[in-house]
Amino acid sequence: MLNSKQRAYLRSLAQNMDTIFQIGKGGIGEELCAQLSNALEARELIKIRVLESSGYRAREAAEEIAAAIGAEIAGTIGTKIILYRPSEKKRRIELP
Repeated sequence: MLNSKQRAYLRSLAQNMDTIFQIGKGGIGEELCAQLSNALEARELIKIRVLESSGYRAREAAEEIAAAIGAEIAGTIGTKIILYRPSEKKRRIELP
């Protein structure tokens, strides 16, 4: 579980990142979760955008995805989600 200082640090790292996934009408399925899990293993920190057509709010989508792939929610800002999960093979981000 992340504390508030760690979440703030991760949000600051994500500020200059591009969103690499979008959740649209397809919703949140197994394939999307598998892709997100692979991206987290490679990057540790990812930013996702929730489109209006998905029918999800950012917080709802973040909680569903985090539960499915074992990630931590670093934050939700508007339609953006920031997820974090330490890599099992190659850690890049050192939390304060």
